[in-house]
Amino acid sequence: MNRIKLKTPDEVKKIRRASQIVAKCLKFVSSLMVEGITTKEIDQEIEAFILREGGKPAFKGYGNPLNPFPFASCISIDNVVVHGIPSDQKLLRGMIVGIDVGVEVDGFFGDAAYTFAVGKISPDKQKLLDVTELALNEAIKQIKPNQSRLSDIGATVQSIVEQNGFSVVRDLVGHGIGKSLHEEPQVPNYGNYGFGPILQTGMTLAIEPMINMGTYEVKTLADGWTVVTIDGKPSAHFEHTVYIGKDCVEILTELDG
Repeated sequence: MNRIKLKTPDEVKKIRRASQIVAKCLKFVSSLMVEGITTKEIDQEIEAFILREGGKPAFKGYGNPLNPFPFASCISIDNVVVHGIPSDQKLLRGMIVGIDVGVEVDGFFGDAAYTFAVGKISPDKQKLLDVTELALNEAIKQIKPNQSRLSDIGATVQSIVEQNGFSVVRDLVGHGIGKSLHEEPQVPNYGNYGFGPILQTGMTLAIEPMINMGTYEVKTLADGWTVVTIDGKPSAHFEHTVYIGKDCVEILTELDG
């Protein structure tokens, strides 16, 4: 618990500012989900948007110096779970597209993701999106400041997801966020209620269910970044940065107003 950094009100303001740019960016991105646009073109629009808003793309150059992430956003189509690298691939009707965006402002970070539909998608894909977003929202709702425990988040996600016939990715988790894009604690999307540290006032977390239509098993491709489902079935990803206050939980990556 001593490695978890509780944030001051001033630090929360900075995280909120970065998170609001993320929220505005994802709203902007919704207008780009059209057939024929390439994921690289979407990324270029995302980077320009973040810079116009006074932020810095948090993902660009992130990670191992020998293989840093090369773009401003992760764009993951259909069976790509997360960390999809923008390319010349074009969006097609019926695809689902996970867009993950991180922003740095004044040394503090915000992070969120949303999975979009390109035109009309299959009922199974729509259910996958609906259930994944529901699991995220319900997990946030059940947090009781200074009472709930960390594992309650994952237990809530897992319960909702498995009741609906989907599976929770085990190899990837949510995380603390603040002065670093990834801080302690790790936030799994599965588990049992009542374990781990108490969710205290001052904690800021990036909660991000990654949910597969088929098996929960995934693998990382040779590029060192792209994570895909083992069985080739679709995956959805939704994420919010949240602040645990004294008696409430604030979704920092939800648009004000």
